[in-house]
Amino acid sequence: MTDPGADPQSVRDEGEGDAAASALLHALARRGWTVAVAESLTGGLLVATLVSVPGASSLVRGGVIAYATDLKHHLLGVDDTLLDTRGAVDPEVARQMAAGVRDRLGADVGVSTTGVAGPDPQDGQAVGTVFIGIRTPETSVVVPLELAGTRAEVRAETVRRALDEVRART
Repeated sequence: MTDPGADPQSVRDEGEGDAAASALLHALARRGWTVAVAESLTGGLLVATLVSVPGASSLVRGGVIAYATDLKHHLLGVDDTLLDTRGAVDPEVARQMAAGVRDRLGADVGVSTTGVAGPDPQDGQAVGTVFIGIRTPETSVVVPLELAGTRAEVRAETVRRALDEVRART
């Protein structure tokens, strides 16, 4: 799945983009790895942050915004029984989303975000409950978070933490 055209020099630090996203893309490029993103609560913010970095197109395969629960099953292959019994805000859902986007988009790394940004609880989970799924050629992990703040703050912090957590594993 590695992109032979992924060159660390192709990711440029031109004052554009996000510093954490740039650092992650540099780490991926050093490994020769590509990334794909499956987003629920972040609704596209994570992949948008990644592609704000010049040169990202050589490393970012794409993103799937599966905001509706049924799309997590239909687009990403998340077990529908799991979704029916535990809901979309669940660590195993995050794990399956990351694996599914990695497989379906042909990336080396899959990362997912699912959780509750608010204003109301969902699937029996409190506002600020977040799960980040990460699937690499070497590991599969879920990072649980309990975040505070407004809806926008929860979403922004999820993106920041996802970038840091993936970078820590590349």
